[in-house]
Amino acid sequence: MADKVKLFVNGQEVEVESGKNLIDAIGAVGIEIPHLCYHPALGADGNCRMCLVGIEDGRPPLVPACKTRAAEGMKVQLDTDKIKKIQRDIMELELINHPIDCPICDQAGECKLQDYYMKYDGQKSRMTVKPVLKAKKMDFGCGVVHDQERCVLCARCVRFTRLITKTGELGIVNRTDYARVNIFPGRPLANRYALNVVDLCPVGAMTSADFRFKQRSWFLTKSKGICRGCSKGCNIFIDHNREKYKDDVIYRFRPRLNEKVNGYFMCDAGRMTYKQENDNRLTVALLDGKETGLNEAVEALRRAVSQAKKIVCVISPNNSLEQMFAIQKFAANCNAAVSGYSDGYVIAGDGDDFLIQDDKSANRASFALLGIDASKAGFDAAVNGADLLICFQNDLSLSLTADALNALAGNCKLAYLGSNMDACAEKAAIALPVASATEDAGTLVNVDSILQQYAVAVVKNTPAFDMIHVVSQLGGEIKNCFEARAGLTAAVAALKGIDLEQVPGEGLALTVSEVPNVAA
Repeated sequence: MADKVKLFVNGQEVEVESGKNLIDAIGAVGIEIPHLCYHPALGADGNCRMCLVGIEDGRPPLVPACKTRAAEGMKVQLDTDKIKKIQRDIMELELINHPIDCPICDQAGECKLQDYYMKYDGQKSRMTVKPVLKAKKMDFGCGVVHDQERCVLCARCVRFTRLITKTGELGIVNRTDYARVNIFPGRPLANRYALNVVDLCPVGAMTSADFRFKQRSWFLTKSKGICRGCSKGCNIFIDHNREKYKDDVIYRFRPRLNEKVNGYFMCDAGRMTYKQENDNRLTVALLDGKETGLNEAVEALRRAVSQAKKIVCVISPNNSLEQMFAIQKFAANCNAAVSGYSDGYVIAGDGDDFLIQDDKSANRASFALLGIDASKAGFDAAVNGADLLICFQNDLSLSLTADALNALAGNCKLAYLGSNMDACAEKAAIALPVASATEDAGTLVNVDSILQQYAVAVVKNTPAFDMIHVVSQLGGEIKNCFEARAGLTAAVAALKGIDLEQVPGEGLALTVSEVPNVAA
């Protein structure tokens, strides 16, 4: 546990963490110090001067809070007339050339300059000369669009490309009113985390071409979730909106702070996975490629299960821990083999030493917890002589060649439960729609053995049933997520003593020695 120190803020005694700078230390107890250039992941740059505070009996009496460590007995002044004047002067300086076009700015509602003007300034402009005009809609590459005229030169984006990605594509060129962020000639952004500069930008200078002018931020519901782009399980915000007379639509994923998993960032590919939640959805049940009612399709699959001599259940590494457990119980009841074969979800050599992983599935680590065999040999042995193959969200077209998948579909009846109309669903004799990841709740274990949970974020006008419910209709004994969690804590050694209904937001680390242990 970090050491604590007591200091005074505007005469009020507060206890804060020792060693942190004043912005973070005092911010942790709910007192804001305005700042534009400072970011916890990028360190203190000290160029905006918005965070200047007074130190009573200090030398010097004025210091930048981003570069000043909290110390025992320190007396910090935030509300004196002198500090307020400094804040107003800094705001006036920032706004000299900044266009006052908030109604059409893509950042409106999420802009720190807008917020600080309302809170710390609120003055009319005294400028009588025309502002310096700068470029707009500059394509910086990787889907980043820059409006130079809105930039406040906080240099967060520049520091991100130098300190985090270490690619250094951005720099500040020229001086005074003509200083601006730009790319080097012929060197656009070329890294897999480039869109993080959009999140880092405190104003509307860095924007995403994918999201730009699609939605107003104040219309968006910002729900918590977990990225399914790879096995890292980055924490995200799911920004979605249901417009009048329309269905709920996701407009973007943004990184959500979790020091145990992804810190402040996420990769660009992970951001774009929101499109899978909107597009190419399996929304109706299919029998031999023709639309039918869900009850009819469920009944057809129930008959197929009762008549089959050898059944194979293929679990996806994207299934939640609860879904895997419910499918295992269903398979045991109908004497079916279980396979987690999903080699196609792994792209060898694609990962890096930061966040991106080779494994493009979210929950493969749970295979070890539940004793699920994911080998090709085990899959081949299971499907040999099988007359019914049920894929639970597992797109076998990623792991098998087209000829192998066609041969498999020709040798046995293929059924599919999933949320998207992928190649496997197209070949299935029976396809049942289920809720997608953002429409369901569950538990995941990431590549670092950190157990995390996600809740329902998006509710459609006509919601699909969650997978566990559909499996229960097929004859599974687990009826819902709560029953699955109770069964998991009783059956899985690594989960004993863990209350799966009370998992902390940052997740729980499962020890390496516990992961392979499975109850007999």
